[in-house]
Amino acid sequence: MTLIGHDPKPVTTQRFDKHVSSGKVAFYQQAGIDFVLGRRDGVYVWDLDGQRLINAHCNGGVFNLGHRHPRIVAALREALDEGLDIGNHHLVSEMRARLAERLAALSPGDLNRVVFGVSGGEAIDLALKLARGHTRRAKIISAMGGYHGHTGLALAAGDELYRAPFGPSAPGFVQVLFGDLNALAAAMDDDTAAVIFETIPATLGIAVPPEDFYAGVRELCDRHSALMIADEVQTGLGRCGAIWGIDTYGVLPDIVVTGKGLSGGLYPMSATLYREPLNPILHANPFIHVSTFGGSELGCAVSLAVLDLLAEPGFLEHVRAVAEVFRQGFADLRSRHPLLVEVRQRGLMMGLKLASPRLGPAMSQLGFRRGLLAVFANHDPAVLQVLPPLIITIEQAQDLLAILDGMLSELEAQLAGKPQ
Repeated sequence: MTLIGHDPKPVTTQRFDKHVSSGKVAFYQQAGIDFVLGRRDGVYVWDLDGQRLINAHCNGGVFNLGHRHPRIVAALREALDEGLDIGNHHLVSEMRARLAERLAALSPGDLNRVVFGVSGGEAIDLALKLARGHTRRAKIISAMGGYHGHTGLALAAGDELYRAPFGPSAPGFVQVLFGDLNALAAAMDDDTAAVIFETIPATLGIAVPPEDFYAGVRELCDRHSALMIADEVQTGLGRCGAIWGIDTYGVLPDIVVTGKGLSGGLYPMSATLYREPLNPILHANPFIHVSTFGGSELGCAVSLAVLDLLAEPGFLEHVRAVAEVFRQGFADLRSRHPLLVEVRQRGLMMGLKLASPRLGPAMSQLGFRRGLLAVFANHDPAVLQVLPPLIITIEQAQDLLAILDGMLSELEAQLAGKPQ
């Protein structure tokens, strides 16, 4: 049976509008974007009509290894053939134990405990529950404009935009300006259970904090006996040129949350990694936090293959080499295009700040026509997020830069009223 292209694009769009999300269909129609995801492979995705785009969105890092990496696909097939399924979260699991050991070995400092989930939001929820359970305190401090997921505590830790439509959220949550140690210091007190930040907040516009910011966060947390939580759902697993984005700042958090890239793009997986001193609450009642599908044994097989690839000699060196190609390419683009006013980059976590908030959406729209899938940042529409797969080659990176060059030239010509 044909799955991709089973029906004509208009039929699929109408069906999606009627049964899935009328809002999304209306949004794309108003933006003049007629795209339905079809075939996908490596760094590319195709529209049902056959148009090819370089994927520089990657669903926030889900496709760090590109689409359908052959070794990840093989790992899932082998797991199915061997007889694995979801497993049973109530029982001792060989696959969960193996994956947890691997994650602990890759973790900063002494983070040696792992609890699995199926989404970043679920893993954030557990991180915040651990912080409150361990400290017996209520206050959680996060960033204005931040995003940690759409589930209960994760939603409360995120920006008001995501929670206001749903009424009152959980109490005890405070947001401060990201990157501002003075604001954080003023908000912290002896009721603070934890401080949680995305290492580099994507929806805030790939906001790269000052180099000494996380050292300051660590010091403030230690001063108040609060926990430091690093949300590495997007920045982790190689995106910033190291295993964890927080590694590039040389700071050790108490809890790290990972997801997205852990899935290999094939099976939903997330994990909360934490230090041994936080374990007693889960030891006393090991069934106080469970996740029916979290740590699926099939998913564990996929994630082990992801970590195998990440640990291969030369993998992170490749990420850093391609990041340098982008750094030089962006510098060239900025020198020739006045609309590009700032480049934000740490490894392959990249954002291009444009001269006006209306230009990010315009660039996203142009990308669909010119062969690039890239979206603007929700809390700073002037920033175009550029998050290609970590496996992108230097040649493909140069192709991506050439597309951006053409997009900027076309946009500048439009603004100047020149014919295309």
